[in-house]
Amino acid sequence: MMLYRTLLILACWLFMSSAYSLDAREPLSDPKQQALYEQLTEEVRCLVCQNQTIGGSNAPLAADLRREIHEMVAAGQSEQEIKLFLTDRYGDFVLYKPRYGGPAALLWVAPGLLLIFGGFVMMRILRRRAAMPVNLDDEAESPESHDGTEN
Repeated sequence: MMLYRTLLILACWLFMSSAYSLDAREPLSDPKQQALYEQLTEEVRCLVCQNQTIGGSNAPLAADLRREIHEMVAAGQSEQEIKLFLTDRYGDFVLYKPRYGGPAALLWVAPGLLLIFGGFVMMRILRRRAAMPVNLDDEAESPESHDGTEN
């Protein structure tokens, strides 16, 4: 009886999951256009979820963006035209791979600059320490004399 109930629940779950499909539209007739549509839905960020693509989001705004991209691809617009439309309307944040340039260029260059700056600072510190004289009297003292009290 338990096995029958488990199988029934599993079957219901499998059939119900298809009711929640995200994109119920007919695929585009041209396979290249369909591939472009699917690529774009995986490159565009859901503005509601922000950590999910519109292809994987069930937010109403994501559904609207999928519909709009579908119409633009079906109308024959190129990938660049669609991305330009989206960034003009929503800003560079809408793309997971934003354009290089403007304020975003600092984000692309900053890690390298910080790494170079950190290496420069470390090199200067090490050179200064290497140039410092070594006091042999301090090394000869016992560790007990460094407890913070005067002798």
